[in-house]
Amino acid sequence: MAGYFLRRLVSTIAVMAMVGIFVFLLLRLAPGDPAAIIAGKSATAEMIAGIREKLGLNDPMSVQFMRWVRDMLGGDFGTSIFAGRPVLELISQRLEPTLSLSILTMIFSVSIGVSFGILAAWRIGGVIDRLLAAFSALGYSVPVFVIGYFFIYFFAIRAHWLPVQGYVPIAGGLWLWFVHLILPTLALGLGYIAFIARVTRASMLEVLSEDYMRTADAKGASSYAMLFHHALKNAGAPILTVIGISFAYLIGGVVLTETVFNIPGIGRLIVDAINNRDYPIIQSVLILTSGLYVLINLTVDLAYTLIDPRIRY
Repeated sequence: MAGYFLRRLVSTIAVMAMVGIFVFLLLRLAPGDPAAIIAGKSATAEMIAGIREKLGLNDPMSVQFMRWVRDMLGGDFGTSIFAGRPVLELISQRLEPTLSLSILTMIFSVSIGVSFGILAAWRIGGVIDRLLAAFSALGYSVPVFVIGYFFIYFFAIRAHWLPVQGYVPIAGGLWLWFVHLILPTLALGLGYIAFIARVTRASMLEVLSEDYMRTADAKGASSYAMLFHHALKNAGAPILTVIGISFAYLIGGVVLTETVFNIPGIGRLIVDAINNRDYPIIQSVLILTSGLYVLINLTVDLAYTLIDPRIRY
């Protein structure tokens, strides 16, 4: 296990190095001059040249890259070109809305998705199984922004049950914080519920067809013991994998959801940064999200041995 962890750690460092090179070159080689954007349409060539010199954009690519890596390893992610403030400060201010939405969505998706998948496998062909099939098709096919606008129209504009948009920090009141996140959580979580439920159903069906499950049933084991003590534990590896993948993919869904519901999170920050060609913010957010993605994958791999002792590396 220790050897596997070390190998994965080395591969993680290699992956992050490749991601850093890709992000750096992608932004630098993209069309458009950030110095010209900062200077404005009425800027002269001398003004643009001065901005490029100030930002170090005239240096060779290798020099810019090494300076960027050195600063990041030292905890300095740069200063926003347009806001004029440290990037980490801007990210920390937007972190609470994104974490709140992500954590609530995953709790909602995992609890509902796994439960539906277990019930559908236990009563295959029943009402819940047929409803899950229809719900999965809907969750896969409808984009999150369409679901978001649908919820806003019916639950906020027509019914006046929930706020239309916006975000209230936890410090502003736990209930207001929760109410403002209900619609975004539902809109973002429906697709992940369908995904997790289908994988849970398939994995549970495979385990329930095993001989030892029929033996447990013949010995009079209760439905609870068969489903949760025997079946779910042995079907846990694929379910854990899809939960990890869903949490990683959630990063992309948060960007659209925060835009639809006007939530001032990391998603809105990176959209604004892309529009303004704010290199330091874009690079920092991409590196941090890539690191989170790699960390989730590593955690999922290590967690396999906890749910299934047969897995050894």
